[in-house]
Amino acid sequence: MALFKKKNKEETIIGQNGVPNTSTQSENSGKVKTTLIFSPDWELSNQEKYVYMYKHQQLPLLDENQFSIKGIKLLPYDGGFVIVALLRNTLPRAIRFDSIDLILLDEEGKTVAKKQFEMDSLGDFPPFSCMPWRFLFTDEDKLSETIPAEGWSIAFQLAQSSSKRAHLLDLDENWDQQLSPVQKDQLEQLVAGLPAISADDINFMGLEANFTETEDLAVTVLIRNGRLQSLDLEQILLTVEDAAGDIVCQGNFTLDNFTVKPNSTRPWTFLFPNEIVMKSNPDLSMWKIYSPSQQEKVES
Repeated sequence: MALFKKKNKEETIIGQNGVPNTSTQSENSGKVKTTLIFSPDWELSNQEKYVYMYKHQQLPLLDENQFSIKGIKLLPYDGGFVIVALLRNTLPRAIRFDSIDLILLDEEGKTVAKKQFEMDSLGDFPPFSCMPWRFLFTDEDKLSETIPAEGWSIAFQLAQSSSKRAHLLDLDENWDQQLSPVQKDQLEQLVAGLPAISADDINFMGLEANFTETEDLAVTVLIRNGRLQSLDLEQILLTVEDAAGDIVCQGNFTLDNFTVKPNSTRPWTFLFPNEIVMKSNPDLSMWKIYSPSQQEKVES
């Protein structure tokens, strides 16, 4: 137990905007409780599990819609070192990472090591859960000759990751095949010219709303993902309002294998059948589309 005598610095957190609230919270604090789980690839003794249970119980509760990392152990290994950390997800849905960028800080807040980790083996991270994970830093990942044994902390490298990687256009395969090179170039220029999106943000931007020949309403939006992990959408309820603030239509959409890559924007068209259009001759000079459960509104 000597490895746990000294308390490390504060846990670092990624917030998630635009996620619906749920009731999985502690009664008094309004904070979210997480459940400790273990990767099926880990073989742990009962004593090791008890240690993780104890460390999990000592963590402060989090607000909803966050992802956090808390380092609990640093072990020298083959010229580098291994960080054992607790990852926590307080989103009300599972998330999946392609990769994450981590930095190791000393007691004064100076970065002494950094590395990008592929996270495919982590799989889907369940909602309201906490999982221990190991991160191997090699000698090449060190930025300092001295790696502190105590007083260190581990953090997500948010600012550097977002500034290094330009926000990109992410086209669905069908869109990529159907659009001309000129149309793709126009979309790329549009995405590049949009205001910067923060590293923890997800939002929609309305592009076009028109009635088809069969009087269905086709609404095209840009789904913008500023996060460091992919955004998976399976089902979403959307409402369209016109310039007068009247509800034009509302529909529930099921999306098959719909993923927006990290730090990318994907255009998509939602088609509302004419039988669910509630207002004839709406004023679409200005319009809004939003999910009632999330109250994320998008103005044209």
